[in-house]
Amino acid sequence: MNLQDQVTEQLKVAMKAKDTVALESLRAIKSAILIAHTQAGAKELTSEDEIKLVQKLVKQRKDSAEIFRQQGREDLAEPEEAQIKVIEKFLPEQLDEAAIAKLIDEIIAQTNAEGMKDMGKVMGIASKQLSGKADGKTISTIVRQKLT
Repeated sequence: MNLQDQVTEQLKVAMKAKDTVALESLRAIKSAILIAHTQAGAKELTSEDEIKLVQKLVKQRKDSAEIFRQQGREDLAEPEEAQIKVIEKFLPEQLDEAAIAKLIDEIIAQTNAEGMKDMGKVMGIASKQLSGKADGKTISTIVRQKLT
């Protein structure tokens, strides 16, 4: 079952339950899928494309929540975080930092990376291997720690 079908099924459930947070979140996903389908030269979305699309939605909400918190607007940050929880259900299981660090150690050993000059090489491989399983910001932070 592709992402669009899953979202449609969950939308029906959320409507019956009158779950407004889930409805907003699911409608955002559905909207992003429709936009991706209607873009010029659009092709059928692969599962990787769907994962990237959902990750982008999660990242946008995390960034928004962070900005709202910096401005002291908890009332706006909390709904964003509630939407994150709903949207993340459509992502593969996320790895914890220890598992990410272990994988990055292996990549550094394979590439013989030494210092920050090799960060791009390590990030490229790590991003491909951890696609959908870890946030790019987390990967970047761990690679920086390992290479300094």
